[in-house]
Amino acid sequence: MPNEEISAISKATAERYMWGNGCDGWHLLKHSGLSVIQECMPPGTAEVRHFHQRAQQFFYILAGKAVMEVDGRSIQLTTGEGICIPVGASHQIKNDSSGEVHFLVISQPPSHGDRIPAPETPSPDLV
Repeated sequence: MPNEEISAISKATAERYMWGNGCDGWHLLKHSGLSVIQECMPPGTAEVRHFHQRAQQFFYILAGKAVMEVDGRSIQLTTGEGICIPVGASHQIKNDSSGEVHFLVISQPPSHGDRIPAPETPSPDLV
């Protein structure tokens, strides 16, 4: 990073991508050892259940409510809350609410190319 220009970044200037069914993501930091992404999920959307062989991740809710399923356990997350997903843990974020959910996904190392589909698990009680 010593030769890179240091400047502010936002959704307006970050690389944007679309995923899932109408979900958006913005690469706020895209380095070989660390990734920071801001994402937005419309109501009724969900990520595909998966796990990572190398990357650990931290999800932090900026606005809204989400459900994170981790190894068959559902955990409610609201604005200002986060959760660490260890390497190898099957996980899936869902927006079962009536509003958008905005969140950060911090991955170390970056998780792109390290995503393996996980089998479906029974729906557990919400924690």
